[in-house]
Amino acid sequence: MRSKRIRVLLAVVVLFLTASLGFAQKGSVEEEKRKVRLKVAPTYPELARRMNISGKVKLEVVVTPDGLVRTSRVIGGHPLLVNAAQSAVKEWKFAPGTEETTVVVTFEFKSPVE
Repeated sequence: MRSKRIRVLLAVVVLFLTASLGFAQKGSVEEEKRKVRLKVAPTYPELARRMNISGKVKLEVVVTPDGLVRTSRVIGGHPLLVNAAQSAVKEWKFAPGTEETTVVVTFEFKSPVE
């Protein structure tokens, strides 16, 4: 009897995980449908420039139905570059959509060669 309960529980878990993965893939398709209408480039921070710091900053951005950036959350990147990326993405404008969506935006900072 106990092994039957375990099998049923495992089947429920597998169904739940399969359904969750399906929704995640759908979300990725939805992200591609939100086109960027206006991009603002970040200003390279002076301290990062002097320290010759470069790299990528990844942000998770919540976009309102009217195409404005509601919030941004840092996924990764150098701390000296993050503020510049967040300030820039606040000014971005996306195509209008039917609902609020979440997209991932990546900024690449390259140290100028002197």
